[in-house]
Amino acid sequence: MKFRLKIASKSAAGIAAVTVALLTLSACGSGSSTGSGSSGGADGITVYNAQHETLTKSWADAFTKETGIKVTLRSGDDSELAAQLTQEGKNSPADVFLTENSPAMTQVENAGLFADIDKDTVAQVPEQFRPSTNKWTGIAARSTVFAYNKTKLSADQLPKSIMDLADSAWKGRWAASPSGADFQAIVSAMLELKGEDATLSWLKSMKENSKAYKGNSTAMKAVNAGEVEGAIIYHYYYFGDQAKTGENSNNVSLEYFKNQDPGAFVSISGGGVLASSKHQTQAQQFLKFITGKGGQTVLQTGTSFEYPVASDVPANDKLTPLADLDAPKIDPAKLNSQKVNELMTSAGLL
Repeated sequence: MKFRLKIASKSAAGIAAVTVALLTLSACGSGSSTGSGSSGGADGITVYNAQHETLTKSWADAFTKETGIKVTLRSGDDSELAAQLTQEGKNSPADVFLTENSPAMTQVENAGLFADIDKDTVAQVPEQFRPSTNKWTGIAARSTVFAYNKTKLSADQLPKSIMDLADSAWKGRWAASPSGADFQAIVSAMLELKGEDATLSWLKSMKENSKAYKGNSTAMKAVNAGEVEGAIIYHYYYFGDQAKTGENSNNVSLEYFKNQDPGAFVSISGGGVLASSKHQTQAQQFLKFITGKGGQTVLQTGTSFEYPVASDVPANDKLTPLADLDAPKIDPAKLNSQKVNELMTSAGLL
């Protein structure tokens, strides 16, 4: 029997009900379809997962195979699970938190909910892929790109910087998914690099110039169909579609802004251990595993097309190497999701 668990309730009663459901499933010999084995407990850990479920399940299955430690995944999006953890506080059943983007990690860190990462894990991850505080660590990365319709735009017509899209000449010609955590992470980098005034001005222009879609893949599909000429997305949506049929990306090419532009931002997916975890040793083992050779090789050889960031594992050979992206240097601990939400709301984008 397949069972997908996603917590919507943030109340203690809701958590208790889910725990009962998990125990019932375990007694019946059925595990969560997003987990690896039975629920976290004395012999396992619970991961609040905002990364792609297929990627995290691959990590969980490999970790369980190697260590015998069972993993239960409870999946949601970055902001949803960060808010839930903040509300649950020290009473959270979570042992580990994984995200697609780092602002949600910073939110949980600022609430004082993370334990320090073990030194052996920190040693596996280069400094540029983890926060200066070492309260969590990078586990993967994705590059911001301008996906454009190559039948409508030539290389000399592309914006030189993400900031150029504020120009009225781009009105109605480009798209993004402003409600998603992916795009909000990109804005958080702009805020850190350009400051509040410049970021708010750009967002107000974006409200006038761009078309909003729900999700990066939908925005890319619109580019492919010629509804818009380009879109700000993360790189892996293109490579993932190309690895399948290419039907949503065959008319698309990617422009990497480079030059340490805000549009060259590399977003770090994060992993952290909750200070309230009753399974500290196992939780730390899990983070060490996914940042180790085995876990990072899942990124290199799997279908996520995200970048490995640790243990000297190179990227999938279809990707532009991280070192060639000339991304801006940003301490992930300084990314401010709350301020981004305020600015995007003020600009009318949320």
